[in-house]
Amino acid sequence: MNLNRYIEHTLLKQDATKEDFLKLFNEAKEYDFLGVCVNSAYVKLAKECLKGSNVKIVTVVGFPLGACNSETKAFEAKTAIRDGADEIDMVINVSALKDKDYEYVLNDIKSVKNECKNVKLKVIIETDLLTKEEIVKACELCVEAKADLVKTSTGFVKNGVGAKPEDVKIMSDTVSKYGLEVKASGGVRSKEAALAVIEAGATRIGTSSGVKIVTE
Repeated sequence: MNLNRYIEHTLLKQDATKEDFLKLFNEAKEYDFLGVCVNSAYVKLAKECLKGSNVKIVTVVGFPLGACNSETKAFEAKTAIRDGADEIDMVINVSALKDKDYEYVLNDIKSVKNECKNVKLKVIIETDLLTKEEIVKACELCVEAKADLVKTSTGFVKNGVGAKPEDVKIMSDTVSKYGLEVKASGGVRSKEAALAVIEAGATRIGTSSGVKIVTE
């Protein structure tokens, strides 16, 4: 199994420096990772540094809370795509989901999807904050909104576990029959953890421990 081709090498730290990003991009090329995931301010730098490589540029929208309005998320996606993003990872409005305002959640995802066109859209549902029933409902809304992947976590929930294999399996069981994939993100820091979420149905892994995983 080529674990490197599952990995989106991730750096979303608030205090990351340009040197940190250059290191990330060089590692992504060296280990032939599927992609890098950075905040949108660094998409242009990623585009420049990864030119000529097969590494996809992934960025986040409405990150990490998902609580900005839909117009803001859509605009953020639009500008990130303009700057060179290949894929968009948006955060749902978790409060609206918990309030059972499913129309809002659906339209929120659709607003970003409308800007993506041929760019893949992943939807972060933040599993640490959801019940099993809410995980299923969030996934069903992603299917209805025609997202491309559902993603477990931002990795920013205090005391959160992140990508649990049992949650990944629930997500995969809900969406795979409709052609959507699952990205496991948050807490995947070892080869063992990576293999566990892949076994559960993940086709992507978002992690800052990519080098460690592929060299273990």
